[in-house]
Amino acid sequence: MRKVENNELRWYAQLAEVDFVFYDRFVQLCSERGVSPSRAAVEAGLSKSTVSKWKTTPDSKPTGAAIAKMTQYFNISISELMGEPEEKTPVLTEKDRRDIASDIENIMQQLDSSGDLMFDGNPMSDEARESIRSALHIGLELAKTKNKERFTPKKYRKE
Repeated sequence: MRKVENNELRWYAQLAEVDFVFYDRFVQLCSERGVSPSRAAVEAGLSKSTVSKWKTTPDSKPTGAAIAKMTQYFNISISELMGEPEEKTPVLTEKDRRDIASDIENIMQQLDSSGDLMFDGNPMSDEARESIRSALHIGLELAKTKNKERFTPKKYRKE
C-alpha cells in the first residue's frame, strides 16, 4: 500500500460536492470486509461518534486524518474510499512477469560482469544491489503496463 500524501488528503478532505452519502460507502466497505461499521471504526482508530455523525448528517465528510486511517484499515486507495470509479489498467500476465524477471537477471548479470557496480573503487554492497534490482523491477513493470495500455489494439482490450 502506498503512502498517502498530505496534499492528496487535503484535497479529498475539502471536497465540497460529493454526489453520494459517505456513510453509505463506509457501510458498503464494512460489509465487504464482514465487520460492523462501529467495529471497523474502532479498529481503524476512529470514534463511534464520527461514524454516527456521517450517518445522521448526510452531507458530512471525513477529515484528512480519518481518510488516512480508513485507507490503511481497508487497504484501499483514497479514490476507492471516496467511491470514484477505477481506471482500467492492463493486467500483467504470468508471461509478462517471467519476462520482467528474466530481463532483470540479464541486466544484473551484465552489470556484475562489466565491473561497473563500484562506489569509490569499492564493490557495491548487497543492499545497494537489491535496491537496484527493486528499482529495475518497478520500472520494467510500469513500462510493460504502459506499453500494453498504449499499443494493444482496441479490439483486443478487455474492458
